[in-house]
Amino acid sequence: MGDVKLAFVVQKPHYKGETSRLAITHAISYQTVEILLEDGDIVTPTLCFVGEGVLGLQKGQKAMDMYGVTSTETHLKNCLLVDLDVLVCKEDLAKYGIPEDMMPDAEEMGADKKIKVAPFSEIQKAMEDAKHVLFF
Repeated sequence: MGDVKLAFVVQKPHYKGETSRLAITHAISYQTVEILLEDGDIVTPTLCFVGEGVLGLQKGQKAMDMYGVTSTETHLKNCLLVDLDVLVCKEDLAKYGIPEDMMPDAEEMGADKKIKVAPFSEIQKAMEDAKHVLFF
């Protein structure tokens, strides 16, 4: 089987439902799948945020304090801790007036991986290279 690439594409806002956050959870779960694979087989997920999916990615979220639920920021930090590739559409951040420096990181948790703000063409390439593309 070799390397199976997956693209999880979040294109909806993170409020009014769990669908967008489920993309993050599913992308993280790739590690669980690896224990069921043959030696040499791997799963490589890429988590992509496009369109309205970029809304709600800012650091400093207080979802746990306000509502008692885990924030999107916390889920993204967990992605970075497991070295998941996270791409955020540069053009859509600009469209909604979200500065790149507002993207969360997990440095304080010891993660080396960072969110990559990328042009849509790079996200398109990740989708083209993926065997399976899942939209949320």
